[in-house]
Amino acid sequence: MNMRLVNFNHHMVCGICLMLALQGCNEESTSHTSFSPAVPADELRGFIEKVKANLVFVEGGKFLMGDFGPEYAPEHLPYDMKKHSRPLHEVELSSYSMSKFKVTNAEFQFYLRASALQLRDDGASPKSEWDQMNSRADTPAHVDWFESENYCNWLAVVTGLPFALPTEAQWEYAARSRGQFLMVATDDGTYKAESYDLVTEEYFPRGINISSFGNVEAFAEEMGWTTGNMSPLPVAMFPPNPLGMYSMTDNGYEWVSDWYDPDYYSYSPLKDPKGPEKPMIKDAFGRYTKVLRGQGGADPWWGGGANVFRTKIDPLGSISRDGSPSLFDKTTRCVVNSPAPVVTE
Repeated sequence: MNMRLVNFNHHMVCGICLMLALQGCNEESTSHTSFSPAVPADELRGFIEKVKANLVFVEGGKFLMGDFGPEYAPEHLPYDMKKHSRPLHEVELSSYSMSKFKVTNAEFQFYLRASALQLRDDGASPKSEWDQMNSRADTPAHVDWFESENYCNWLAVVTGLPFALPTEAQWEYAARSRGQFLMVATDDGTYKAESYDLVTEEYFPRGINISSFGNVEAFAEEMGWTTGNMSPLPVAMFPPNPLGMYSMTDNGYEWVSDWYDPDYYSYSPLKDPKGPEKPMIKDAFGRYTKVLRGQGGADPWWGGGANVFRTKIDPLGSISRDGSPSLFDKTTRCVVNSPAPVVTE
């Protein structure tokens, strides 16, 4: 089957769902109410156990969400110069579990195979580079919001567990290791990297506990890829944060469930906020926008990838007028909305 036709059909269905959402009917993308897997049952069971084993239980509680820099950072300066990360406000979350890793190529492509779907083109990246990004099993899958939502919904069906995309509040609470005042989601909340003085025409310094463009370009060269500083890295390449979550503030933005509103923090409810009830803000091309969290790539020397950063973009990940998705830095992970830890066999 022609991949561009698959891409068109996928987005035609998603576009219908989005139009219904904008009319106030239902903001969810296509959901899986029943499923007949196109893979052997034992293979599906093995996949499910691996997914469950990679969940981290996140005990709920209260925290101050938003840019805590002025009040609680050592320098008492904001981390985000944009006002949409303020005001700092109290949030109380119920317990949940979250995948410790971004969804990998291996996981997403298993879902596609089990669902008799095909991997589609990015539409913006050169075909050869898009193929390279999808070729390694342990690097992140690059997806739009609809694909993220559908993958988490599919997990809910095949596992019988309440899988979903994380809310923005759940994402930040986990990135900050249950709401601690940690600048980035590294092992100690700080950046560690080689000295910037090591920069030469042939060498760019490497990150130690978070990636840098030096790591990215070196990995691309090692793999023989032509993706350069757009290259994804293995999801477990650097240490997790104290909660056990890997690469939440580098190696790709992450989709969350919330519609974007720059003023949402001023009226967010205390208990389990889920973002605006309906689409709110359009981009420069007239498309309603969702929230991305994290960062496409970190900069250990200049502060890229802070835990409080927010980014708006339309659900297809488009950055141009023609609507072509640009997914090379859009990733995802799922949560299980259950107050008890998930039991593995």
